[in-house]
Amino acid sequence: MSVTLTETRGQGTRRVTARGAGRGPRGRLVSAFWFLLPFVLLVVVWAVVVAVTNTPMRVFPQVTDVLAALREMWVSGDLFRHLGASLRRVGVGTAIAVVTALPFGVALGVSPTLAAFFAPLLRFSVALAGIAWIPIATLWLGYSDSAVIFIVWNAMFFALTYNAMLGVQQIPIELLRAARSMGTGRIRMFFEVLVPGALPSIVTGLRIGLGYGWRGLVAAEIIASSAGLGYALFLAQTEFSTDVVITAMVIIGVLWLTMDRLLLAPLERRTVERWGMKAVSS
Repeated sequence: MSVTLTETRGQGTRRVTARGAGRGPRGRLVSAFWFLLPFVLLVVVWAVVVAVTNTPMRVFPQVTDVLAALREMWVSGDLFRHLGASLRRVGVGTAIAVVTALPFGVALGVSPTLAAFFAPLLRFSVALAGIAWIPIATLWLGYSDSAVIFIVWNAMFFALTYNAMLGVQQIPIELLRAARSMGTGRIRMFFEVLVPGALPSIVTGLRIGLGYGWRGLVAAEIIASSAGLGYALFLAQTEFSTDVVITAMVIIGVLWLTMDRLLLAPLERRTVERWGMKAVSS
């Protein structure tokens, strides 16, 4: 575990790293070891408990059964078909969420009147975002890719909007006044002042929103799709294939963990180190 503080004073930036933080290849190996250790122990406990209790595969599969199911999905091509469908949907939903939520959130951050008006609606919508919209999505868009993508967008939109608003509100007022006094136009103000200034909060919102979007994706695929990791999980349940159910669950968890660990967490950390003053842990 490492904790990094970035402090900006004047025109210089000083990065303070807590003692014991991993640096270099050895530090990364140590960090990876401690990160993977709980999962290794979980697999060991899983294998031992199932073997000792002689649990039937229909109740809960052995680790080897899950590996066999994974190999079968790999050989048959089902793994790549479901994985490709899920990644495509979450990618399109994320792109739409960023394009729509970012300008709206920035506008709320700039205007106290708009923020005061929409903030209660945003808080209200957070409780309903994503999964709660699946029945409406299927009524509007049918059992299709569009319905699943809508759920991903819906699950991410409010978290992104709210964090973009908070990020803009945290920009020093002196910086905004200086930009306006220099005659900065609205487009340049958006791309060169507001978005960079709010970027740490925006990236945090993206990380949180993608977590919501990923859960919404799986739930929507169970109900409104004929392909995808959620559909694979649902189909295995209807066929009483517990080994495939657990395999799909493991794939979903590993894929999200990989995205978060290798893409989102480093992006958030580097953004905060570059643009903000905040503590980041990993």
